[in-house]
Amino acid sequence: MTTCDLLIEGAWVLTCNPAMEVIPGGWVAVQAGRVLALGRPGKERPREAAERIDAAGAILLPGLVNAHTHLPMTLFRGLADDLPLERWLNDFIFPAERLILDPETVHAAALLALAELALSGTTTCCDGYFYADAVAEAVLASGLRAVVGQGVIDFPAPGVPDPSQNLAAAEAFCDRWEGRSPRVRPSVFCHAPYTCSEKTLAGAKRLCAARGLLFQTHAAETHREREECLARHGLTPIGLLERAGVLDERSLLHHAVWADGSDLEILARRGSAVSHNPESNLKLAAGIAPLPEMLSRRIPVGLGTDGSASNNDLDLFGAMDLAAKVHKAARLDPTAVSAAEILRLATRQGARAIGMGAEIGAIEPGKQADLVLLETRAPHLTPLHDPVSAVVYAARGADVRTVIVGGRRVVENGRVLSFDPAPAAARVEEAAARLRRLLAPPAPGPA
Repeated sequence: MTTCDLLIEGAWVLTCNPAMEVIPGGWVAVQAGRVLALGRPGKERPREAAERIDAAGAILLPGLVNAHTHLPMTLFRGLADDLPLERWLNDFIFPAERLILDPETVHAAALLALAELALSGTTTCCDGYFYADAVAEAVLASGLRAVVGQGVIDFPAPGVPDPSQNLAAAEAFCDRWEGRSPRVRPSVFCHAPYTCSEKTLAGAKRLCAARGLLFQTHAAETHREREECLARHGLTPIGLLERAGVLDERSLLHHAVWADGSDLEILARRGSAVSHNPESNLKLAAGIAPLPEMLSRRIPVGLGTDGSASNNDLDLFGAMDLAAKVHKAARLDPTAVSAAEILRLATRQGARAIGMGAEIGAIEPGKQADLVLLETRAPHLTPLHDPVSAVVYAARGADVRTVIVGGRRVVENGRVLSFDPAPAAARVEEAAARLRRLLAPPAPGPA
């Protein structure tokens, strides 16, 4: 080992390996887009590198993994805040989507979201929305990675006006994108058990299983959803998914706030994963998910932000901070969830939850060189007693200095290098202004 493409030296290296090893003053060598080697200051390193980064005092961690996003919903950021989920969704979001969405607008809104993700240290996300081709094209343009799910719902939806064609549209999307790029993995996103029949859920899962793809759905997000499912089916939402035959190790359930003990046993037995989205759960008053119980049952859990319409930002550092604290308060137990456990959710476990654990989520030889450098000279990060604590409890997305995906820089000094977000932002502003006009009540007529 004498040469490499990139050598990063002098950082606090948070490996997020199985032991969550932290290397003070460590170095990481990158070759052909992957981690070649890493080690402590005294360990032999490559003597020559095409490029070197002096990261003395900085924190180097794996690129963050956002396990639940709806990228194009940047269009609706702040549109209908402070409402219950059912009213927010049915009275505002669904109508707004019918009014404003088209492939070009979705592409621009997704690009804007990807810029926000990149600037705050997220290198991979798991997304689900309509016009998924436009989302996938945006991911390719951004330089980031994503699991991109084609949205499926049992009523007319953007891009799929005939509900009987929802699975055919999802299948066609998966066929177009399977194997097209190592940075985009297709998926099917059934919106929820209350908007998709058991037949639709089972059909979507068969589609995914035949191709080895991730199946996604919202589930057990609100108490009302749970009670209505029990009244209609005699089963909890997760029990209904079990009956539909959609739960296995390639299934990802978003939220699972109202999962009870029997639900968690089902998930543990099936090996299904959960995305934990504490910010949107609290904002929509959905509740507090039983994260400690999930972790004690070894259910794979990733950390997500949800979409910008219900959060309202995509900064996973904020989600880490809240996730580490809310469970302590809910249980009156400061040890309920540790900073290291939360960092694991945002990296290694998040990668596993979305089906990419073999490739990303840790700084280990052979894995993709998806890396984030955090500046630590800011007052809120001084002094640095414990870098893991600093990342979870004190750091912000704005502290990100450098973002690397597959060995390629996509962010440097607060600027996106892989694409220009300005045209996307202008398109989103234009679409948002049009939406406000469409939603405005008509002016009163003459008296």
